[in-house]
Order: sequence, then structure tokens, then C-alpha cells
Amino acid sequence: MIDGKTVVALLGQPNSGKSTLFNGVTGMKQHVGNWPGKTIEKKEGSFARGGKDYIVTDLPGTYSLSANSDEEVITRDYIASGKADVVCIIADSSQLERSLFMLADYAGIDVPCFLMLNLADVALDQGKQIDADALKKKLSIPVALFSATDKNQYDSFYRCLEEAVKNKTKLETSSLLEEYKKIDGFSDLMSIIPENVMKNYSPMWITAKIAEGDKIVRSKVSFELKEEEKKKYKEIIEKLEKGALYTGQSKFNWIDMLLEGAINKTETKPVFGKFDKAITHKVWGKPLVILVIIGGLLASFIPALPFMGIGTVITMGASALNAALAEGGVHPILNGVITQVLIQSVSYIIQMLGFVFGVTLVFGMLEEIGIMARISYVYDNTMGKLGLQGKSVMPFLISFGCTMGGAAGARVIDNWGQKVLTIALAWSVPCGAAWAIIPMLASNFFGMGAPLIIVIILLVMVLNMFLIAKIFGPSLVKKNDRFGLIMELPPYHKPKWGSLFKYVLGRTKDTFFRVIKVIIPICAIFWFLSYTADGIPESTILYKIGNAIEPVTKVFGLNWKLFTAYVASSVGKEGAVGVLTALYSGTGTIYGAVMGSNAAVDNQAALLLANIAKPEALAFIFAVTFNVPCIVALAATYKETHSGKWTALISLYYTAFSLLLAFIAYHIGLLIW
Repeated sequence: MIDGKTVVALLGQPNSGKSTLFNGVTGMKQHVGNWPGKTIEKKEGSFARGGKDYIVTDLPGTYSLSANSDEEVITRDYIASGKADVVCIIADSSQLERSLFMLADYAGIDVPCFLMLNLADVALDQGKQIDADALKKKLSIPVALFSATDKNQYDSFYRCLEEAVKNKTKLETSSLLEEYKKIDGFSDLMSIIPENVMKNYSPMWITAKIAEGDKIVRSKVSFELKEEEKKKYKEIIEKLEKGALYTGQSKFNWIDMLLEGAINKTETKPVFGKFDKAITHKVWGKPLVILVIIGGLLASFIPALPFMGIGTVITMGASALNAALAEGGVHPILNGVITQVLIQSVSYIIQMLGFVFGVTLVFGMLEEIGIMARISYVYDNTMGKLGLQGKSVMPFLISFGCTMGGAAGARVIDNWGQKVLTIALAWSVPCGAAWAIIPMLASNFFGMGAPLIIVIILLVMVLNMFLIAKIFGPSLVKKNDRFGLIMELPPYHKPKWGSLFKYVLGRTKDTFFRVIKVIIPICAIFWFLSYTADGIPESTILYKIGNAIEPVTKVFGLNWKLFTAYVASSVGKEGAVGVLTALYSGTGTIYGAVMGSNAAVDNQAALLLANIAKPEALAFIFAVTFNVPCIVALAATYKETHSGKWTALISLYYTAFSLLLAFIAYHIGLLIW
């Protein structure tokens, strides 16, 4: 217990419903950080029931408790440490033959536990009838069927939890031990295991891990053995060359024994049979996946529209309030802080948040249906070349619409290092705002050569992805963590709309309050730097800074006006051209251009052509395209990674890379024109 609160640890394989249950019982009473000394996400929450307080720890999703990854080591060490009073093991009812492998791997750990069979509704749709009481009798722990997406079924979870805590129920393992003893040398090996060599682990569990080649367990046992025992120990290990295969078979035999008489199945027709064959096809699967994601991306704009409307209304209100405050004699600085920094920033966030809401809703639906698992499966090998897993393809494609959406989409990746690397790579994808201005600039300045520039941008994007993977990959994803997906594809099933909407609204609300803490200070700083009392850009601090460093920025092909627009593009890509228009035409303000509140200028194209040389335009295009996407994407990156260090490193890299590209483009342009 911690401060009188019962600690519950949630243990399960990825896609078992563990995170859904965690969100369901804790609501918004949760916080996320990293495990001490490890860059792996740690989620904790709390809830109260029956006058008792509980702390819930969502352990990293793993397929076993072997030491194959940091996640697995963290999970088993936390359980065995005794920090958890009880462990809730979650299995997928629709495929118990595979999902109960975690239970078999847990067997032998001396910590109270209970078993929740999730996706009971899906199993029923498959024609499976599961007798939870029969399993409870065989396992000697509380067992219940439920659906994590249906809050009305959570009473079964609470009942099992209370029973496990009260009676300290522990898993019956004698039948599994009998299976292990059929392995040649297993009993001999178990007989020489020192007593209490690993606290809360039984000799059976330790022996099984030694047979499986677990280096950590082997090292600890070898260190405690006497010299005469070490020789026998090594001889037995040599005989167990295929120990992992043997223990794995023993676990599956034990699972089969558990399920005998506890599950009945009637034949049902497969759902989406033809579609499933197509989307997992070696050849047609990848293009079909891209079409599905593009379709999802376009569909995400529909639920985003109300947010866009709310943002527009707020912006109109800000303009009206600005005029009213000015007429009332309020000081321009105070007026600007209220109407531009605070109100317009919130409007900007709400509009951007709309897309995140849409993406989370649409792709959350696809995940519940079972399509996201197929997408991950199809692109797993391709993403593996970057040290990632198949799930990373979704954030990349979403980033073509919105980098913030791509960063938010990376939350489906279980490994923290792979999540950060995915977001870093997703920043390289030009977003919808970039595609709104880059083709226009390329066409204005280079005419028929514009398509060539677009092709080069896409090639640079791919090159940059491999470059980032080489630079940041070794620090973020260790060699032994560079694994693909080991997964059972979940069955297709209907989404639980109530649970889905609650989850999406909760995530959107959480994102809003987290990103606003980052965005408003940045907007305030940018507004202060671009503020001018007389409406003359040369009066701004931004001009003074830009003018002072212009000898340096000109090396990159950016005079002070172009450099100011470049800086503005890191706040919002769509504002870059507006800033140039404001500076060259003398109408509107720099901050107003970024926030989209400046009036349109009719001769914008002619104005830019008259003031910007082709080499400068080329440098500007590449600088803006590969600069930091926007402050909303930056805030989302910080929210998803929980790391100021890595958010700053990624930002610095893109700033340096974009300026390097500008330098190269500018000097090539000087040679051509």
C-alpha cells in the first residue's frame, strides 16, 4: 500500500484492452511520466470505491515477462518488487489460446492476482461461450468476463479486485509445473536453484526463464551457486539449447488444459473476410492501407468543422472587442494582450484542436474495429528499416494533413523511444498548411519549374527521415528494442460509440489544457517582439534583431524580411506568406498575419515577385518547408513525449536543417539565375 491506498497493477499484452480499462477506472485522475532511469512511459491513476482508495499502475504492454526489452524487465521487476498489492491480468476473450500466454508467463510470481477476460462481447459474436467459473476453479483466482469499453460491466472488475485484495488470491501452478517437468533436465535444474535467489519468484518460474535463455536470471542464479553446483548448472543449460521452445509448448499445453471444458464454440461466418484478405495482402495491402488512411484523414475534417466555426466566431469577437477597448481608451499594449495574445491564441488552438479531435475519433474507430492492427502489420517490415514498427506509418500519413495530428497519432506506439523517433520523423512531412503555400510560391517564382521543386521537396523529406533515424535512432531505440510487431490480429468488431466518444473528448480536453500552457507563452513572446505602436515594422524588436543579424541570415539567402517570415513560419506555416505581404505592402501587422487576422491584399503575387529574387525565393521555400512545423505541433510533441529535452533537440535539429537547406538552395540559385 501507498499512504493507505491499495495499489493495483494492470498487466496484459498490447491490444488486450489494458489502457481502455485504465482510462475507464481512473477517468482524468491520472498522470504520465517515465519510469525512473528509463525512457519508457509510466501511467498512474487513482479511483475510490466503497470507501477505499486505489492507485492504478498501467504497466507497459508486453507479450511475455522475459528480459527481451526494457518494457518486459520494468514490468516484471515492478510486480516482483511488492509495490503492487494485486495484479490484474487482462486477456482477450476472442483469442484465449494466445492471450492467456501472459498468464502462463506470470505463473510462479508470488503476488496476488486476478484475471479479467476482456472483449467478452466479441467472443460471443464469434460463437464462443466461456465459463469463467470453470477457469476460476482451475486457477484458484477470481475470473470474470467483461468488456473494457462498456462501463456498465465494470462491477465484475471491482468484485474480482475486492476478492483478490481481501483473500490475497494466488495462481495455482501445480499443473503447469507438471508440464515443465516433462522437459528433460528441468527438474534437475530446479533442484539446484538457491532459495530466495530472486524475491517473489518461485523456483519453477526461475527455472523456466533459465531454460528460455533469460540472461538476467541466468546471471543472478549463477552468482549465487557454489562452485561444485556451477558445473552441473552449465551442463544442464547446454542440454536446454531449445529451452524456449520446450517451455513455450508447455505453457500452451497448460492453456489447452485450462480451456478444456471452459469454452464452447459454434461456427460463425468471418466478418470482412474479403476485405481482410485484401488489406493484409503482400502486394495490394500497402496501397489499400494508404487509401484507408487518406480516407480517414479526409473524414477527420468533418468532425473538425464545428471547432473551426467556434474558432472563427472567437476571432470575430476578438476583433470587435479590440475595437471596443480601443474606443474605450484602453492602452494598446493591454488591448493587444487581451484580444490578440489571449483570445486569438485560444481561437487558433481551438481550430487546430478540431483536427486532432477528428483524427482521434476516426482512427480510434478504426482501431476499435480492428483495422489499425492490420495497418501496423502490413507496414511493419517497411518501418523496421527506420528502427520503428508498423504503427508508425499512421502518424507519417496523418502529418500530410496536420503535424499536430501526426504527433497525437503516435500515442498508439507502446515503446517510448520509437514514439519519439516517429514524431521526429513525422515533423519532416510537409503539413497541409505548407502544401497551401509552397506550391503557390513555387508557381509564382518558377512557373513550369514548380513541379520539379515539389519533387525535390519530397525527395529531401525521405532523405531527412533516414538522416534523423541515423542521428537520433541509436539514442532512442536500442538495438535489442529494434523489433517489429509480434501480434495476433484482433477480430473485427463493432466500436462502442459511447466509450469511444468519452475517450476522444477526454483526450481532446487534456490536449487543450496541456498545449495552451506552451502556446500562449510563445504567442506572447512573438507578439511582444512584433509589437509596434505606430504600425511601422521597423519599430518592432523583431526588426531590430533581424536587421542586426541580417549579415548572417543573408548567407542563407534570407534578408531581414524573409528571415522574419521564416521565424513566423515556426508559429504557423500559413502565416509566412502573410508576414511577407504585410512587410512589403506596409499593411497589417506581423502578428496579425500569423494569426490570419490581416486583410487580404489583391496584388500579393506581384508584390512578392517585385521584391524577392529567385535565389532568395528558392531558399525561403526550403527553409519554411523544413522549419519547425508550428507551435501547436511543438506543444503536441511535448505532450506526447513528456520530454522537454527531446522536444528541444528535435526543434533545434529542424531549425539547423532548414537553414542548411536554405543555404544550399540559395547558392545553387545564384549559379542558375
